[in-house]
Amino acid sequence: MKKLSMDELGRLSADEFKEVPKLPLVVVLDNVRSMHNVGSVFRTADAFLIEQIILCGYTPQPPHRDIHKTALGATETVAWEYAADTVTAVEALKTRGFQVLAVEQTSQSKLLSAVEWEGKQPLAVVLGNEVEGVDQAVIDACHGAIEIPQAGTKHSLNISVAAGIVLYELFTKGYKQA
Repeated sequence: MKKLSMDELGRLSADEFKEVPKLPLVVVLDNVRSMHNVGSVFRTADAFLIEQIILCGYTPQPPHRDIHKTALGATETVAWEYAADTVTAVEALKTRGFQVLAVEQTSQSKLLSAVEWEGKQPLAVVLGNEVEGVDQAVIDACHGAIEIPQAGTKHSLNISVAAGIVLYELFTKGYKQA
């Protein structure tokens, strides 16, 4: 079994990536503190053709070497913006027609696998702080919450792992192979 080269994988160049249609999916990071987690979310967003990332509150912003260390150039391909307040960012997304879901365990959260999405209607997912999760005021501003099922002793996942699981699941639902 031979490992494939970048040419054999047929990956897009940075310029091609910017031109290709994206999934109408936005990732909102609510006060994420780790630059490595931010970089990892950028890299995952690039892999799954995510439209945009919105960095909120004290979430670190590019350019920074610690973000670039895990993003591996994805900060140059994935569109992003900064919003000082996450609730304001969520409300703006709702005004633009996005369904906004917090990735959080709540009394009314649905399992990630139950999300019905075909990649046509705009969707945003909010991922929260590594310790506190998504702020309650942000949850209240969202249309609902989704959670990743877990069967072990821990009740949470690292944000970069959670982002990978959520974005992969949504990508498989919303992406139609040409």
